[in-house]
Amino acid sequence: MTTRPLVELAKTIRSKNAGVDQITFDIVFRDRETYELVKRSRALSPEVVTRLYGVPRERITAFVEFDPALAIKFTIRRERPSGSPGERDVFGAQQYAPLFDLPIPV
Repeated sequence: MTTRPLVELAKTIRSKNAGVDQITFDIVFRDRETYELVKRSRALSPEVVTRLYGVPRERITAFVEFDPALAIKFTIRRERPSGSPGERDVFGAQQYAPLFDLPIPV
């Protein structure tokens, strides 16, 4: 089976704060064909997110395949509130990199 990394298929992969207690992730695609390919593959799912980020399933507060925007979105509850002692990414903007190399069957 041939695969391509998610970073080659997506137009945008980003993370950002969703309030002080959560980080949200957006994976947006250029066209419906690619979006549907990734969606059908199930290569990106809540279970995959738990493995990629080493978090228990209960910390994933949302996982949405949003057809109108050609986007897959998910939200993870932070271990610590943004800006609190020991928290590593105040803006939540540096958490998307593990998604880049995710293999997608093509």
